[in-house]
Amino acid sequence: MSGEQTVILQEVPSLARLYLNAAGTAAKQRLLKKGQPVTVPRAVHEVHSVTADVDRVTAFQRLVHGTVRTELPSAYVHTLAFPVAMSVMTRDDFPLPLLGLVHLENTVEHFAPVPFGTGLTVRAHAAGLLAHRSGTLVDMVAEVLEPGSEDLLWRGTSRYLAKGVFLPGVDTAIPAAEREEFRPPVPTGQWRLGVDTGRDYAAVSGDYNPIHLSALSAKALGMKTSIAHGMYSVARALAESGHDSEAGIRWHVTFEAPVYLPATVAVGIRDEAPAGEWSGTEFQAWNQRSARRHFHGTVEPLNRSAF
Repeated sequence: MSGEQTVILQEVPSLARLYLNAAGTAAKQRLLKKGQPVTVPRAVHEVHSVTADVDRVTAFQRLVHGTVRTELPSAYVHTLAFPVAMSVMTRDDFPLPLLGLVHLENTVEHFAPVPFGTGLTVRAHAAGLLAHRSGTLVDMVAEVLEPGSEDLLWRGTSRYLAKGVFLPGVDTAIPAAEREEFRPPVPTGQWRLGVDTGRDYAAVSGDYNPIHLSALSAKALGMKTSIAHGMYSVARALAESGHDSEAGIRWHVTFEAPVYLPATVAVGIRDEAPAGEWSGTEFQAWNQRSARRHFHGTVEPLNRSAF
């Protein structure tokens, strides 16, 4: 971002506190002046000396059925960066209400190993707003860097939809993509997720969004019951693919339908390895009864195009 303001935070913000603040400012949209163009804040939030807690990483990997290694798993790095991105989204000049945002996509580039015990620099900003037939989209970019340098270790872009929010001046529209017909393949696995899955993931990630914690808190925000975190699902799919802690990868996921808890989820993971060399993995999950897909994605080497 050119001409942005850098805001140095003294510590990684508490997600629980940010959600409380978001609940207190949920009516900010009503304060926008009619017809006044709206933009994202021209600010980068940055935290220095961010370290991962070994016990929490271990608990995270156990929950998502991953293997504990000497480098941080790619999905866990997201949990370090997410609170910094959230701090941008709870600014007074951020134009969208945080509570109720729908998580649509994630793209992560994992450039280099992220080791335990290193004080990392984490920064985040809002990349911009886009029009959508159902509301307004925002892309949030988070980056993790080696301390004292501009060497990127990890970068993630998360796309969110504010349903029913149409902002003045946001006229760069994304054409509606044609949804491919989904025909469930033979599953390679099955997840049985209990009603406490959301609370368990919140405990290891710090993400206490009320829609994941209980049926009561989810219904208060318009959901029919609690749902699994999208990032829990991705972390588990990456762990089962065997590529969750590798550097030099790019992964992308598109979320299609929530996983209402409790749930039984069918999973399909397929590697591409022509001539014995891994070139990518596709993963997806669906409801076997309704044949409705929950999410799908790919993980691939950074020097390869998507297959």
